[in-house]
Formats: sequence, C-alpha cells, structure tokens
Amino acid sequence: MLAPAGVPAHAVSKEIVELQTQVQQLLDMVQRLQSTMDTKFGVLQNLTQQTSDAAGQMQTAVKDLQQRLSAQNDAVNGKLDTTSGQMQSINDSIDELKTRVDKLQQTVKDLQSQIQTLQAPPPTTTEPGQPGQPGQPGQPGDNSLPGAPTGAAANAMPSAPPLQETFQSGVRDFNAAKYNVATAEFQDVVHYYPLDDMAGTAQFYLGEIAYQRKDYQDAINAYNAVLEGFSGNAKAPAAQLHKGLALIDEGKKDAGVRELRQLLQRHPQTPEARVARTKLNGMGVRIVPRGD
Repeated sequence: MLAPAGVPAHAVSKEIVELQTQVQQLLDMVQRLQSTMDTKFGVLQNLTQQTSDAAGQMQTAVKDLQQRLSAQNDAVNGKLDTTSGQMQSINDSIDELKTRVDKLQQTVKDLQSQIQTLQAPPPTTTEPGQPGQPGQPGQPGDNSLPGAPTGAAANAMPSAPPLQETFQSGVRDFNAAKYNVATAEFQDVVHYYPLDDMAGTAQFYLGEIAYQRKDYQDAINAYNAVLEGFSGNAKAPAAQLHKGLALIDEGKKDAGVRELRQLLQRHPQTPEARVARTKLNGMGVRIVPRGD
C-alpha cells in the first residue's frame, strides 16, 4: 500500500521521442546555418580575392601610368633642353656674325686708308745740294722729315706669313711642348688673319698654353676670345669646358659651375658635355640649378 504509483511507460516514451525530434530539428537547423555560413563565407572570400586582384591590377596600371608620364616628362624636358640649346646656339651665331661684320668693316676701313696712302702722289725730288730746292735738308721749302723712309722703303709693308703653314707649325710646336715658339706662331695667325676661322682655333691653343702654365687668367681671356668671336668654331665646346675648369682651379667655383652648366645647355651631346657632367657630379653639384 505504501509503494508509489508507477508512471505510465507510454507517456515517458512519448516525451523522449518529442525531445529527440526537437534535438534533431535543432541539429538540422545548425547544419543549415553552418552550410549557409560556409556559402556566404565562400562568396565573401571570393569577393575579397576579386577585390585584391582588382587592387593589384589598379596598382600595376597606376605604376605603368606613372612610368609613362615620367618618360613623357623626361622627353619633354629633353626637347626643351635641346630647343633651349639650339636657341642659344642661334643667338651665339648671330652675335658671332655681328662681331665678324664689325671686324670686316674695320678691315675694309683700314684697307681703304692704305689704298689712299698708296695712291697719294710721291713727293717731288730734285738734285741734292741746290739751295732753296725741296729735298735739301735745312733749306726753305723742304717738306721731308729727317730720318723718314723714302722711295721703296716708305711703301714696303710687312708680308703676312702663310696661314696654313703657320697654323700647322704652331700645332706641331704645341704638341712638342715648345710653348714659346707655338705662342708666336698662333699670335701671327690671329694678327694677320683675324677673320679666319683658324684664328679662333689659334686663340684656343693660346688658352691651352696659358692653362698648361697655370696662368688661368690669360687662359680665360683666350677662351673668351673663342666664345665671343668664334662661337661656331669646332673648339668652342672645349673652350667653354676649359674656361669652367680654369675658373674652378682659380678658386672661382660658382663662376666655373655656371660655365659648365652653360656648356651642357649649348652643346648637350658633345664629349665635352659628358666631361662637364662628370665634373659637376664629382663636386656634388646639381646639373640643373634649383628653381629651373
């Protein structure tokens, strides 16, 4: 009589079945959720990969565009430098032409004066010893000056040495380090043939002789004569290069640097320009000044 009443077996089984059903439903829901999460994660990962690839392609495209822009900018700068150098060369040629015209006009005036002197009638001469007659020193009517040359001696003029031979001889003596003899020969070329292009080359060699002797100021003056009077001469780039080096050796660094930079602008493709660029780099100086 004291024993508890038993629970019906079919009621316990029903609750267990319902519980199992609910657990199974929960497991199914978890699996579906896991599957959905995996799918969405895969999509998200795919989108991330696509975005990364697109970013990489964009970066490559931007880099390529930057390289193209840089190349175009360098090309434009190169053309501008070339144009600037050409304009400077034209200006130099115009200045050289003006200088040569002025020298030619002066030469023509000198020739006209010499022609007029040669065309003047010779003085009338008489037998010496006749008092009161022209030609008798110390007598009235004497128009001659004591010690003045007469006849052929009065009309004699120094003859110019042959241009080509004199110049070549000067080059040979320069190469043999006979600087005194070479200086005299190059000075003859400059004196007797001031308008010939060889006179500009002779001026360059005079500068080289002074540079070898470490007489930098005379060297600079000779190089200036080439650059101002013969800017179209083949030695003009070398003259400007050596002028810059002479200024630097003389202690005038800023002036020498300006000269080397002008050489790079005027003659950018010459061997002298490469030497100037190497010199500036070795000095730690910018090829193009700041602000240009």
